[in-house]
Amino acid sequence: MRRLEDPNARLAFILVALGMGCCLLMMICVVALLSVAGLQWPEFFRIFRTSDVILTPLPVFTPILVETASPSPSDIHVTPTATEFGDEDKLQGNIVFTCFIDGYDEICLMDSLGRESERLTNDPATDFYPSLSPDGIYIVFSSRRDGRFEIYSMDLNGENQVRLTKDLGSLFAPDVSTDGQTIVFTNATEGHQSIWIMKPDGRDPRPLTDGPWDDIDPTWSPNGQQIAFASTRDGSRQLYIMEADGSDPRRVTQGVSQIGGRNDWSPDGQMLAFYAGPRGDRNIYIVDIESRDVVQLTDGGDNLAPSFSPDGQWITFTSYRDGNNEIYVMRLDGSEIIRLTHESRSDWQPRWGP
Repeated sequence: MRRLEDPNARLAFILVALGMGCCLLMMICVVALLSVAGLQWPEFFRIFRTSDVILTPLPVFTPILVETASPSPSDIHVTPTATEFGDEDKLQGNIVFTCFIDGYDEICLMDSLGRESERLTNDPATDFYPSLSPDGIYIVFSSRRDGRFEIYSMDLNGENQVRLTKDLGSLFAPDVSTDGQTIVFTNATEGHQSIWIMKPDGRDPRPLTDGPWDDIDPTWSPNGQQIAFASTRDGSRQLYIMEADGSDPRRVTQGVSQIGGRNDWSPDGQMLAFYAGPRGDRNIYIVDIESRDVVQLTDGGDNLAPSFSPDGQWITFTSYRDGNNEIYVMRLDGSEIIRLTHESRSDWQPRWGP
């Protein structure tokens, strides 16, 4: 071997030799440890394969979103629940409504803050058009559980469900008079719809209107002396008022197109709430009965079936503004809209009562 004369070369050679010696010593130690642990070389390398490493996922945090309605001219804000709004002293009474559950329309009930929602009917048939009696003791509604649409009544807890009518036609939209002595409803028979009345137990049913047009969705005035309803008797569907015996029908709305049927009286008897517009873009309106002045309360969202609160300060209604039929309340000027229901199902046809 050639002798290294350069001191730097000798130093480099010594360092390399020491490094190789250390590496050899470390390999000997590893082999010894593996022998003690009982592992073979292939197993040692296998535990470091990426495919065999178990990864624990990191926690996923879902942000809490505050729901707001689409901006409108009145800058309406929608809060998630009525309880967060802080108007427990103002939103009183109960709201009965139609709820789509297990493939059928059923009747549900909740308080005016959207709490304590309860399913009242459970039938493999359509139950809808619910309405509370003026005393808040019972509910009337339409059901097809016996083959055709008939009028039924039940207690506020869903018990004592009683069929009131039989073989009069297809019956919808019952409403109880203020004194509780009469129920008014829609009867679809012989190719047109008309307004009928009967006793609260179903006795003495008889028509109040009759013609080649459609008269639908009647509601009693607070004093029980008049009935509001929607009619096509003048061509387009408009709102009318007639006396309790069916006499003196007169038109209330002018120049409003595509009016829906569902309407309601303000507790003071001075206004009617209704909805109108093309499917997918319907809005809530109120009309002054004396002046005939019409005011639009909503703007977008497809809104239907308004009903006044017992104190006359709020209106409940159905809206599709959040992508599903839900029930809301708002003030009489259309402001401060509050969403009451938050189910994936469709909730609609609300009626407010004591």
